[in-house]
Order: sequence, then C-alpha cells, then structure tokens
Amino acid sequence: MTLWRLLITSPARGAWNMALDESILEHIGRGESLPTLRLYAWDPACLSLGHAQPFSDVDTTRLNERGWEIVRRATGGRAILHTDELTYSVIAPNDEPRVAGSVLESYNRLAQALLLAVKNLDLPVEMKELVGHVSEVPAGGNVTSTINPVCFEVPSAYEITVDGKKLIGSAQARKKEGVLQHGSLPLTGDLTRICQALVFESESARENASARLLTRAATVESALGREVSWETAAQAFICAFEAQLGLSLERRDLSESESRRTDELVKEKYDHPSWTERV
Repeated sequence: MTLWRLLITSPARGAWNMALDESILEHIGRGESLPTLRLYAWDPACLSLGHAQPFSDVDTTRLNERGWEIVRRATGGRAILHTDELTYSVIAPNDEPRVAGSVLESYNRLAQALLLAVKNLDLPVEMKELVGHVSEVPAGGNVTSTINPVCFEVPSAYEITVDGKKLIGSAQARKKEGVLQHGSLPLTGDLTRICQALVFESESARENASARLLTRAATVESALGREVSWETAAQAFICAFEAQLGLSLERRDLSESESRRTDELVKEKYDHPSWTERV
C-alpha cells in the first residue's frame, strides 16, 4: 500500500479551490507534500472555464444576476457549473505509478477508481473508451479550444456513463511539477442551469442546448431516483481509490506553506481578470 494524503476541505469560492489545487501541485513538485486525493465543494456556485476556453462564451450579465462566480481552470476542457456536486482532485508527481505514462494511461487508471466509486453508490455505470477525446493541458500549456462550450455535452476518454449519459466530467494538466486531474460528480439539481450563464445566438438556441444536455448528462439523483449526500459520495470515493489503486489514504490538513501560497495565487491569478479573461 502506498501512502497518500486525503484532504477534505470545506465548501469554498472557485478562485480558492483552483488556487489550492495549484498550490498543492507546486509543493508536490518540490517534494514538500505527499501525493493527494482532495475532495471538495463550491460556495457560491461557480462557472469554471477550461484553460483555453474563450471568455466570450460567458454571459456575464446572466451570471452576475444569479450571484454565480467565475474562474478559469489550469486544466483543459469546457465550462462546468459547480454546484450540488462532489469535486475531486488527484495531484501527484510525474513518476508516481498511478499517473505515470501517457495521458490516456493515467486517465484509464484513475477512471477505474472513479468507476468503482460510483458503483459503490449503487449506480449501474459503465465506462466507454473514446480514445482521442481527452481534456488535457500539456506541460507547454497549449491546447486547442472547440466550439461546444459545455463540458457535460462532450464525450471524453474512458467516459463514465449511466444509461448512456455522462456522469463525471474530468480534466487533466501535466506540468513539470507533476499531474493534476480534477473532476465533478453532479449529485443533484438541474444540469441545464449552466446554459443560463453561457452566450447563445438566440433564446431558442439556449432552450435547445438545455434539452440536448438532459439527453447527454445525468446527476446521481436523476440516475438513482434518490438523493445521495456529499458525505456518502466522499466515502465511496475514499474506499474506491484505496481499493482500486492500492492506496492508504491518511487524513491530513494543509501545511502553512500550502495555505499561504493558495492565498497568493487567489490574489495574483485566479481572482484576477488577467487570468480569467485572458482568452
């Protein structure tokens, strides 16, 4: 069994959540932190954009009217509205066997743990191989954006589905410091809310996008017919990652250095228009 840190943080703003994942990655790159499985949530609701997604995809007026925040991720992929969900991040050095090798190899290993986690919630899930559709930012940071702005409408490698609908959206960044992969498991709520925060050419186009999304994505509640609490989902993730990946997860807190660096990254990067609106 390999020792990793289990980090469970309280619901927080999007800028802080993204800054913390990057802070942990920096510390792991310097050998100052253990590989980490982090489980977290968002408050208030926050729209996150992929690394190279155009800011022009966002309807800022509608976003502000709803009291939602916005942040740009360090990882690729498309927009996600983070609310009523369990978010996970896996952060590890490049030579950690569970994330080593190609992007697809590491995606597959982690997807096996995610698959077991949602099976532990009694969901009839399956994994579809879709090689060539990976939301990933390489070490150089260059990634090509695509037309569809909504993450959960787009198929991805080793996609976890229930009744043919996408259940988990994940994205990965590979840097010199290591690998960061994070993803969202929607627990409950209306998945079409994201369409209220994005630009469409007409209201009918917005309605069509909403209807299409419901045919392509699911929440735990919509698939299971009952609500599952965040705590129950988190425990399923912990058990699955330990069993599937041969890990011993030890609950630990942030270091003072990680916390300080997180606050710096919030101010310098994730809360700043020069990052959020840069594309």
